[in-house]
Amino acid sequence: MTLQPPKFATFGCRLNAYETEAMKDLATRAGLSGAVIVNTCAVTSEAVRKARQEIRRLRRENPDARLIVTGCAAQTEPETFSTMPEVDLVIGNTEKMQPETWMRLSPDFIGQTERVQVDDIMSVTETAGHLIDGFGTRSRAYVQVQNGCDHRCTFCIIPYGRGNSRSVPAGVVVDQIKRLVDSGYNEVVLTGVDLTSWGADLPATPKLGNLVMRILRLVPDLPRLRISSIDSIEVDENLMQAIATETRLMPHLHLSLQHGDDLILKRMKRRHLRDDAIRFTRQALALRPEMTFGADIIAGFPTETEEHFQNSLRLVEDCSLTWLHVFPYSPRPGTPAARMPQVKGAAIKDRAARLRAAGDARVMTHLQQQIGLTHHVLMENPHMGRTEQFTEVAFDTPQAEGRIVTATITGVRGTQLLARV
Repeated sequence: MTLQPPKFATFGCRLNAYETEAMKDLATRAGLSGAVIVNTCAVTSEAVRKARQEIRRLRRENPDARLIVTGCAAQTEPETFSTMPEVDLVIGNTEKMQPETWMRLSPDFIGQTERVQVDDIMSVTETAGHLIDGFGTRSRAYVQVQNGCDHRCTFCIIPYGRGNSRSVPAGVVVDQIKRLVDSGYNEVVLTGVDLTSWGADLPATPKLGNLVMRILRLVPDLPRLRISSIDSIEVDENLMQAIATETRLMPHLHLSLQHGDDLILKRMKRRHLRDDAIRFTRQALALRPEMTFGADIIAGFPTETEEHFQNSLRLVEDCSLTWLHVFPYSPRPGTPAARMPQVKGAAIKDRAARLRAAGDARVMTHLQQQIGLTHHVLMENPHMGRTEQFTEVAFDTPQAEGRIVTATITGVRGTQLLARV
């Protein structure tokens, strides 16, 4: 009898995708066969709805498989999934990263397995010890350096899915990146739930900038280091120095801004104001003129008026944002914002569309500005790579996957740059 490897479906952030790769390894080592695992996201009600829809579809396609649900939504609302007839097992975010969890599901294990295995995430004080040497393409690897969040934004359920902030020690991070470089990766991305809180729980409370400088110093053969979403109000002096002086740190930052109006930011319980965001982006651009910014912005947060929204819309230009992730607000039960006066759905949809249009216009401006410039492009596949600013570049002639090629930008097609080597 041929053993069928587990199937995985992943929702949500890069950290979830990273953890799916770790679970694949853990499940394979345990000899798990014929299972379907859904790694859920809880960031919006829509994300939970899509996970439930996918679970029903997967059950129809895999009627005899053991269907396991895990991830942030499984952690925050296990009863939502345990009451679904399609689901056999619900596993929490801590349990999914533990080898013994998967060993108990292996064919050799004799005994009863509890249908719901979700413990108190707030009691977890360390990150999972399981490490993977990259995932996705052979060009770019993602390294988890932090998990959880100590902040309590009024719209966000994620701390209850991920727990409090925990950091991976710098030495462990550096050792993993060295292995990745030795394996041929040309770019490493540091990921976490609240990346700029890295180090707060470690001895001497180092800052993220300290980790970045240490990586660049101790792994001199790493061509490109990239950091994922950050909270600009927490950026430290060393990180600003790295932005200014370290060309191997990529000039692209994704900012957790959420809104452009001070009153709404206070109601969100954010720690920055509008001027803080503008000041940071202008300082970063002064230090690194080629820097590009992405940002998360919520449209239609409770009590948001058209005037409040216009401040978010203006923030796109004021902060020189290029890559927008626009989230139409949806209430998450258990969060303070869900109890605030809600904006009508039609207004939320309209405002989200206008924000996306502003973002699309900024992308077009950015693309046109690249024509005639030379970029170092990391190839993700033979015909597509990304610039230092994370812009997609298309090539007519195939290039070696994983290689960094020097290319001249010749034009624009859709949302991609065109280039020749």
